[in-house]
Amino acid sequence: MRVPESTAVFRVIASNANLRRVAGAYVLFIVNEYAVWIAMLVFAYQQGGASAAGLIVIAQTLPPSILAPVMATVADRRSPTTLLVGGYLAQAVAMGATAVALFSGVTAFAAYAAAVVASSAVATTRPAQAALLPGLAHTPEQLAAMNVVTGWMESLGIVLAGALTGVLLSVEGPGLVFAVCSALGVVATLLAAFLHARPLAIDDAEGSQAGALAQVVAGLRLLVEERSPRLLVIVLGLTWVVLGALDILFVVLALAVLHQGQALTGYLNMAFGIGGVLAASVTALLVGRRLGAPILAASVVLSAGIGFTAISTSVVATAALLALAGAGAAILEVATRSLLQRTVPAQLLGRVFGVVEGVTMAGLAIGAAVVTALNHLGGPTAAILGVAALLPMGLALSSRQLLTLDAHATVPVVEMSLLRKLPHFAVLPGPALEGLARSLERVEIPAGTVLIREGEPGHTFYAIADGRLDVTVAGEHVRTLQRGDGIGEIALLRNVLRTATVTTLTDATLYALDSSAFLAAVTGHLATRLAVTEVADSRLAGDAG
Repeated sequence: MRVPESTAVFRVIASNANLRRVAGAYVLFIVNEYAVWIAMLVFAYQQGGASAAGLIVIAQTLPPSILAPVMATVADRRSPTTLLVGGYLAQAVAMGATAVALFSGVTAFAAYAAAVVASSAVATTRPAQAALLPGLAHTPEQLAAMNVVTGWMESLGIVLAGALTGVLLSVEGPGLVFAVCSALGVVATLLAAFLHARPLAIDDAEGSQAGALAQVVAGLRLLVEERSPRLLVIVLGLTWVVLGALDILFVVLALAVLHQGQALTGYLNMAFGIGGVLAASVTALLVGRRLGAPILAASVVLSAGIGFTAISTSVVATAALLALAGAGAAILEVATRSLLQRTVPAQLLGRVFGVVEGVTMAGLAIGAAVVTALNHLGGPTAAILGVAALLPMGLALSSRQLLTLDAHATVPVVEMSLLRKLPHFAVLPGPALEGLARSLERVEIPAGTVLIREGEPGHTFYAIADGRLDVTVAGEHVRTLQRGDGIGEIALLRNVLRTATVTTLTDATLYALDSSAFLAAVTGHLATRLAVTEVADSRLAGDAG
């Protein structure tokens, strides 16, 4: 699974309108997430110094760290789109309420409370998107490219958030930041509103009755029992402890170390994001590659960039070091999340990423508490060096495992999502669907090719990933097939000759499934057999008409 460098990655995404909408909404989400975070930290710092800023970080991260795994079950069991759109809308409303509280001059606690609601809604986005993307990508290359683009959007969003926050804080203050971000949240909601993907975790009737808590436990059990995903979640957790600490360090560096105004907080955050943007060409090279070594290297770069700010007395030098740290953080995030996506069973994808979101939110709180304590005990230098040491210390004992982790880490999430779109396999349980997806063979066919010929024996079922195909019976056109359609079930199910001719109208990408794997799936699950029989009967009746 390879995608060429940066420009090719963008071309892959540009060919899929749904992925473009996801990317556009996500960059607005990142701008909002970081901009309101900075604005609330500045507001809290003005109210009560570093201790107040640390407390508001904890207040904004503990509720979503608990709620995120529970909310993520919606993505796996019902609809990732519902969770994504609902989360964006809730963020917009809560940010608007925070703006009202700040402008109206009511107690600081009212603004804090609204900000906590907004941060809780933020916890829905990444799990929902992790479950949604496999259903929107037409090929594994598009999914891999989207993982890279998501990392770029995050870095770009950080840059835009830093610049926007710096300007808005200079013009008015935190209230204006929340008001503008509320409007951006409405736009993100509209961009995501018309996306659609079926959940992957469809189980038998008995399993489908499991409550939200039991579904969360399934994700937690995987992390407890499986060493590889557990290690990656720990790496992400440590990364977000560092990022949570950085949120406070930005304020400390701007106001207590460099003795500049509050706007510098936003600009230091922007410098961190610029580093991530500059790392774009590096993250593009990660697609299709082993990721253990890049994870270790990126953690060293992130830690070094932070550590050397302890001896910097220049705004420019500090910004440059934070840009280096931002590059390391961007590579670390993309590599670790991509590798986790490869190792997690697809039917648990949303729930595991919900746990990840909870862990990352808890990491932000822990990071804020750590840097606040270190700053209190030893001042800014102790806080900076302590934060810089976290990742190297945490990864010291697991470097060998990380280097070999992804040797066999592949879960066919794109193929599973494609099969789930077909009415034939819409109710096939998740584990069986994954096994079926592993049996698929990708086939690229040029326009004008006869794929199936009427009257010939049939031994293969095809799922259409991309392109358009023409179906004829006795030379007469009967239908046009496209992505989300399947071909060839009649001959396999009824053991008869092909009943129609299928010709590609455009270049097409299909996934072939041999008769033994197809029939094993169909005969092994009653509801799936009924669904396939219904499709076959409907097509035979239509062709006869």
